[in-house]
Amino acid sequence: MKLRLIIAALFLSVNVIAQTDKETLKTIYSQSLTNGKAYQWLDHLSNQIGGRLSGSVNAEKAVQYTKTELQKLGLDKVWLQEVIVPKWERGEKEVGYFTTLGKQVNVNICALGGSVATPNNGLKAKVVEVKSFEELAKLGTSVKGKIVFFNGAMNPELIHTFEAYGGCSKQRYAGAYEAGKLGAVGVIVRSLNLRQDNLPHTGSMGYLDLPNNQRIPSAAISTNDANALSAALKNDKNLEFYFKQNCKQFDDVLSYNVIGEITGSQFPNEYMVVGGHLDSWDLGDGSHDDGAGVVQSMDVLRLLKESGIKPKRTIRVVLFMNEENGLRGGKKYAEEAKRKNENHVFALESDSGGFTPRGFSFDCSEANLNKVLSWEPLFKPYLIHYFEKGYSGADIGPLKNDNIVLAGLRPDSQRYFDHHHAANDTFDAVNKRELELGAATMTSLIYLFDKYGTSNISDIKEIKN
Repeated sequence: MKLRLIIAALFLSVNVIAQTDKETLKTIYSQSLTNGKAYQWLDHLSNQIGGRLSGSVNAEKAVQYTKTELQKLGLDKVWLQEVIVPKWERGEKEVGYFTTLGKQVNVNICALGGSVATPNNGLKAKVVEVKSFEELAKLGTSVKGKIVFFNGAMNPELIHTFEAYGGCSKQRYAGAYEAGKLGAVGVIVRSLNLRQDNLPHTGSMGYLDLPNNQRIPSAAISTNDANALSAALKNDKNLEFYFKQNCKQFDDVLSYNVIGEITGSQFPNEYMVVGGHLDSWDLGDGSHDDGAGVVQSMDVLRLLKESGIKPKRTIRVVLFMNEENGLRGGKKYAEEAKRKNENHVFALESDSGGFTPRGFSFDCSEANLNKVLSWEPLFKPYLIHYFEKGYSGADIGPLKNDNIVLAGLRPDSQRYFDHHHAANDTFDAVNKRELELGAATMTSLIYLFDKYGTSNISDIKEIKN
């Protein structure tokens, strides 16, 4: 009889806790959907400031704006963390065309971030098309004096579009390096976009250890124009391509990570981070990449306060600078955390757009993943079903150790690469309700990990022994 009473009491206790969590999540979602601030903040970042490339005037404006807005929330502390970042400017709008069979065909191109400029009068040369580094290697030095056209497309069969992106992004980043070593004079890269359109998509590229005299200009070409160029090459092997870009790399400059925190009531020396990157590319206004992640992360702290939640652990929002072309902000934050011997137990990043949230991917132990899986019923009413091991985020990656839980918000990604690094990454492409659902979903995960803590590796070892 006594055992039955104990079991009944435990069952009742579990139900009470579950019911409390259910009501708390309901409050969080209600606050976000009826009283959210993320969309308002994004409107200002996108339409009043615009693209925020590291080292630019707009990036500095974004730093000051978000710092002021965090201060308005009445957080326990808001500050700027110095970061030295690269400064690259695009210059005048790029020009590109190819001539075939006596006809000039204009194309849509843009310089890749970090590229050198063409000569002042532009660059014109014959073109060789490849779809992989393996194909380039087989051609060897026969590409000398030519423009290499990397036409490797994202795989449309992959449902997880980030896998498709990862499958060919190396051509964008290292294409000029590989072609430059073989004596090519320029590189044109198919835009990383699953849609067929006329928008070139920029992104970072690097020369690695390539000597200055082998560093060649690199540009992205729209998917429609990549198809047209490829078709033309089949009929005219002597086709010539011309492009002109005026980009320039400057000396590194001072910028900042923007940080705000709510001090934990029980474990103030255990830190939980939520964040996105404040910088963006310059063709659009960076609404999805990563203005959405920035304002969602800011709203997490506001939603905790508005929902009457007093965190046990210290919750920090970190708006990282320079994710796009250097990751200096993420590295600096981790470096300072290590120097101060701060105990980071959890970090969540939003850097996959402001679309409808589907769930999270986790870089963590099995014990912590199982903890998350036990919370699935709490998220089910909000159609959040995806809880799997996987990639978390670039900016929080440097924090990784054996004990921390790293997580990444996973919105529906089918439309993300339509906008990624392109001129149409703009405020009008973001749906207010989807953005607010993402903020609420992030806040809910933060709330649960703060309440129940994480499973420490050392604790697991003790249990096994």
